[in-house]
Amino acid sequence: MNYKEKRNLRLQQLGDFVENKIDKQMVERDLLAPELPDDPEDKKWYRVIIPKGISGDGSGYHIYVKIADPKKLCIFFSGGGVAYNEYTAARPITGGKVAADLPNYYFNNVRPLTQIINIDIGIMNLKDADNPFRDWSIIDIPYATGDFHVGNNEFPYEGEDKEQHVLHFHGYHNFLEAMEISGKLFANPEKILIAGNSAGAFAVPALTDDILSKWYPDAEDVTLLSDSALLLYSKWEHIARNVWKAPESICDPIKTDNITLCWYRNLFAKYGDKLRYLYSSSTRDYVLSAYYNNFINKTYKTDADVQDTFYEQLKEMVHELKELTPGFGMFINNWVVPIVTKGGTVHTAVREPYFTRFSQGDVTMARWLSDAVNGNVYDVGMDLLLD
Repeated sequence: MNYKEKRNLRLQQLGDFVENKIDKQMVERDLLAPELPDDPEDKKWYRVIIPKGISGDGSGYHIYVKIADPKKLCIFFSGGGVAYNEYTAARPITGGKVAADLPNYYFNNVRPLTQIINIDIGIMNLKDADNPFRDWSIIDIPYATGDFHVGNNEFPYEGEDKEQHVLHFHGYHNFLEAMEISGKLFANPEKILIAGNSAGAFAVPALTDDILSKWYPDAEDVTLLSDSALLLYSKWEHIARNVWKAPESICDPIKTDNITLCWYRNLFAKYGDKLRYLYSSSTRDYVLSAYYNNFINKTYKTDADVQDTFYEQLKEMVHELKELTPGFGMFINNWVVPIVTKGGTVHTAVREPYFTRFSQGDVTMARWLSDAVNGNVYDVGMDLLLD
């Protein structure tokens, strides 16, 4: 074992130790969201176990709910990477892989650590006085399947341990079960925000029609937000159809390498301007550029070149969405977190501290999104796309 391998091993062991320590302390200190009781408190996060749900690694699955104003409902799709072949399936996200900077592509279960990125942060933060969505009811659909929440397949792969495993691409099934809970808890909201970050942002245009046609057909005040959903790849249709085995209604609209744009075009063809459409992104997303680099160059790293490529793709993406409907509201930022963003810009903001703390042109994302759901849709940061 050479020096680099020894160093990576030490870092991996340290990262796994820290993650396990966090998981243990969250359990011991009773920090996990309690299960939903028969008489829940308002404005408190609860877990709802989904008996028929399943995470990617075969373990159990649950969602999070916050019961507040019954007239205002946010349905949120969580993000957390993507798996699309045997290689990526064999490399889920772990604390050790992150610490050692080894390839890690998707969350494959819901564990104590993942609660931290699902609730009590950004739009989910109940304690932040600047969060205009504290009083909204929210159903948070965690991401644990690597399939943009649309899969329905048992995918065999060889793990790094050289053993045979199965990745349960059950995102779509988990979504259906989650929405059954939503329909029971939140029967007649007057305002609906369907939002998602990262992988969950792709799910927004893919699954909105299901939400509206099956559970909320009478909804008239609906806003959509995809936060960071730009990842071009020529094989998306093949992946959706043959790897994830998503429903035909989700696979058929995929005609180009821009899966998000394809799904929004399909959605707009049915609903037109009956819905409010929002898109947000940073200019040189350090995470999405790394995934794109992995597609094109088989290198799961970000650098200045792929960040510049992402920037050019973003300009085209925004142009295409505006051509779909000029009313498509944009929030573009160039926020940098030293070291973390690796020379690029942040990845997602709606469920990050940036949501209320960072501004673009003196406007926070929280204010922009709050204005939009109340009928005032506008653009922020478009000047960043002019150079």
